[in-house]
Amino acid sequence: MEVEVARHKLELLKRNVEKVIRGKDKTVELALLCLICNGQLLIEDVPGVGKTMLARAIARSIDASFHRIQFTPDLLPSDITGVSVYNQKTGEFEFQPGPIFANIVLIDEINRTTPRTQSSLLEAMEERQVTVDGRTKALPEPFFVMATQNPIEFYGTYPLPEGQRDRFLMAVGLGYPSFETEKEIAKDQMIRHPIEDLEPVLSVEEVRALQEVVKRIHVDASVLEYAVSIVHATRNHPSLLLGASPRGSLALIRTSQALALSKGRDYVIPDDVKSMAYWVIPHRFITRDRSRMSVTDSTKIIEAVLEEVPVPIEGNRRGEEG
Repeated sequence: MEVEVARHKLELLKRNVEKVIRGKDKTVELALLCLICNGQLLIEDVPGVGKTMLARAIARSIDASFHRIQFTPDLLPSDITGVSVYNQKTGEFEFQPGPIFANIVLIDEINRTTPRTQSSLLEAMEERQVTVDGRTKALPEPFFVMATQNPIEFYGTYPLPEGQRDRFLMAVGLGYPSFETEKEIAKDQMIRHPIEDLEPVLSVEEVRALQEVVKRIHVDASVLEYAVSIVHATRNHPSLLLGASPRGSLALIRTSQALALSKGRDYVIPDDVKSMAYWVIPHRFITRDRSRMSVTDSTKIIEAVLEEVPVPIEGNRRGEEG
């Protein structure tokens, strides 16, 4: 698949999802970039802003299987991954797959279940497989986890371990719609929800093809060094106990490739790296006092880091020539 064809397909997918998710173009774009990067997405926002609907709209738009898992304190790992059940007729144990076996998996309120159950997702998110009773089962492709959590309410919650937050490619928010957009949403849903009429515009096979195109987007050595330098600079920031991990470098480079593709380019420029740094790095921070970092504080840290790290001249020149 050529880059221009891939860009057109991605734009078609974005416009289709926006028929349901109104006034949140940037969040929709980021979610789709995460999808074609073969990553996982964490959405931190208050209830009722459309997190579930975003996942459903993406699933319908690519004609993918979709499961929603509501995390609760009594949820067990086997409730997610599946369980082996003894069949009396055959005299053998048969594996009954859990809801994690779908192309798009929405995990609602991921911080409302115990660390033991949260950790059952680690293998699935990182290796696209689950192991039950010593047997490894591959998950369907593409495999895209969208997990949500309420950043305001803490009663009865179990904060995500840093290791698990690090496995999310991006962390985004939806936010409240504007006054005019909210009026349009209310009007559209008075009789029938737009999601009911949403038709697929891509297939899961085309999404897999887009994921392969992303991998082929060229990253100049100077731009690669720039991305890694940004991540390294977070480890020396005075407000942080730990900066972003090496997984953060990989995420920054991959998402920059996806952003370049969305712009119709077959190469990454430094501005792509700058743009994606705000979405793939802050949720990996650990503050010195281990307190929850606000969006404003995270933004200030990223801005300070970007000011500190020199922008590669060669990368800029290549971008201008392109």
